[in-house]
Amino acid sequence: MAGPSHHTLALPKLDRPVKLLIVIAPYYKDIADGQLAGAKTVLEEAGASYELVEVPGALEIPVAIGIAHRQSNFDGYVALGCVIRGETTHYETVCEESNRGITGLGLGGACIGNCILTVENHAQAAVRADPAQMNKGGGAAAAALHLIALTRRFGAPKGGIGFKPRGDSIQIAGDSEGPAIA
Repeated sequence: MAGPSHHTLALPKLDRPVKLLIVIAPYYKDIADGQLAGAKTVLEEAGASYELVEVPGALEIPVAIGIAHRQSNFDGYVALGCVIRGETTHYETVCEESNRGITGLGLGGACIGNCILTVENHAQAAVRADPAQMNKGGGAAAAALHLIALTRRFGAPKGGIGFKPRGDSIQIAGDSEGPAIA
């Protein structure tokens, strides 16, 4: 009986250069180093340029990406960090809120590859971070590149939300003397 199959997409062909921001929380430095090595390898293979910023922990990753997305000119982002279950409910809070932040930014248009590992123990994290094993950092970099390619494919927003306004003026109902809405 065959085990689970994992398909990995080839890196996208990008029509022009891309610049990404890698946001890393090196709380577990050995894990972060593996994630970063994998991400850098994939970005370099794709010919992408990148900058790196460090933040204290996983909760700060979406905040840093949000700041950069609003105030800078990056095409995409790679989120690298690790949360290992401890004895308190802090684990659930950090996992849920960092994920919620990343998802919210993504739904708002940021192209983010997410590699905030959420694991039971250090051994699980080490396997996932190691570029020679599961290479989740490289996978996050590839995901960001795929989202950038998709964004470029569909182009810039065309304006409006669900409708196009008419070209002529519209009078406000019941206000024949008032100003027209264009």
